Amino acid sequence: MTAGQSADAISKIAIVTGGSRGLGRNTVVSLAKRGVSSIFTYRANQAEADKVVGLVAEEGQRAIALPLDTGKVSTFDSFVEQVRASLAQLGAERFDYLVNNAGTSNHTPFEKTTEEELDSLYHVHFKGVFFLTQKLLPLIKDGGRIVNISSGLTRFTFPGSGSYASMKGAVEVLTRYLAKELGPRRIAVNTVAPGAVATDFSGGMVRDNPEINKLVADGTALGRAGLPDDIGPMIASLLSEDNRWVNGQRIEVSGGMSL
Repeated sequence: MTAGQSADAISKIAIVTGGSRGLGRNTVVSLAKRGVSSIFTYRANQAEADKVVGLVAEEGQRAIALPLDTGKVSTFDSFVEQVRASLAQLGAERFDYLVNNAGTSNHTPFEKTTEEELDSLYHVHFKGVFFLTQKLLPLIKDGGRIVNISSGLTRFTFPGSGSYASMKGAVEVLTRYLAKELGPRRIAVNTVAPGAVATDFSGGMVRDNPEINKLVADGTALGRAGLPDDIGPMIASLLSEDNRWVNGQRIEVSGGMSL
């Protein structure tokens, strides 16, 4: 928010999980460019979260960073209270948009995947999304919007990604049910499924490994791997009034991978 701008000038507020890096970070900044302030979460790196707060301020909006492990449902009640306090700082009682973005990767082949690995993916990618959304429902405005982040891997396959992709597939089914059940409150719920994107996700393998980057580019109709700037603005657009009639959909943003 610029100097002299009052809190009641904030028209829209988003909550974005995993907003300190990668696609979440780009989404928070893209929303700020559209006049949306954010409450976003980070797992451990407060320094990176502070950088995002600064980038949002450069766009004339406000961002509040809150620590959260989205795989620990037992902490969600206290997190919701932190959200209430953060909304008060922004001059609001409720928020408009929820982006369930936080995630971890796994590339263990099926026959070597352990119960612990599968449980970890389940807690972050499905159980966490399910219950965090449930806990935040009283605070989201009627007519609000929810975007759940999935993956292109629910449509095409990459060996070793079966456990991760299966959790994302569950989120896609949940999205359709949420769209139906939250319809009476006019809350639209959609899935965004990015293809391979050059970030630090999965150890930065698409960004930093030339062979994998070329493999992705060669298998993509538009001839390159994705970039964060290909995803964040799309999510911000989907949340806007321009797309108010899009509901219960899975939208892949992959440049045409594996067509």
